[in-house]
Amino acid sequence: MAFADDRTARFPMERDGLPEAARVLKEVYRALEERGYNPVSQIVGYLLSGDPTYITTHRGARQLIRGVERDELLEELVTRYVEYLSAARQE
Repeated sequence: MAFADDRTARFPMERDGLPEAARVLKEVYRALEERGYNPVSQIVGYLLSGDPTYITTHRGARQLIRGVERDELLEELVTRYVEYLSAARQE
């Protein structure tokens, strides 16, 4: 489908029912945890700096995370957090 203003259409790829960013975050978290790192601190370091050395190469995690734009990772994290807050308010 072409847009009149030449915008690029985006199609989010999903595997196993999860958006790509969510799947990558899950895999990277697991790899960091297996290597004894604090996954949250390491992922935050990567998101803030863009420096891939915050992410281990174990299980191909560094390559995986570099395959997703940082803004997409942040969008996924914020979306999940807001959904969590909304669900908690309904209880």
